Amino acid sequence: SLSFPQKLWKLVESHEFRSIWWSVSTKCVAIDEELFKEEVLGRGGPLQIFAMQNMKSFLRQLNLYGFTNMQRDCKRSASLPEFLAEEAAASAHSKILYYYNTNFNREHPHLLEKCKRK
Repeated sequence: SLSFPQKLWKLVESHEFRSIWWSVSTKCVAIDEELFKEEVLGRGGPLQIFAMQNMKSFLRQLNLYGFTNMQRDCKRSASLPEFLAEEAAASAHSKILYYYNTNFNREHPHLLEKCKRK
């Protein structure tokens, strides 16, 4: 079975989920909190991705693996689809969470193996 960071990587890389994506800098994970609760954590049975089903437990896992909550990504999206997604989320008053970990970076997938639980 995959570790928490490996599952998270697969989610962020997948086009199946609208609630989680790479931020503009590709160094942060952006999460639309309400949609994520419904789309990812709300899954049960064989479709369940994580052992937890509530946001507080998910955020605790992020912290245990060394992710840091950022107020927002370093820069705004250069690509139109990402920019529109961010704008739509912001206009819908969704809470977008940004989490950063030096070993979780789209540009450097080999660092994922260093992403260990504290």
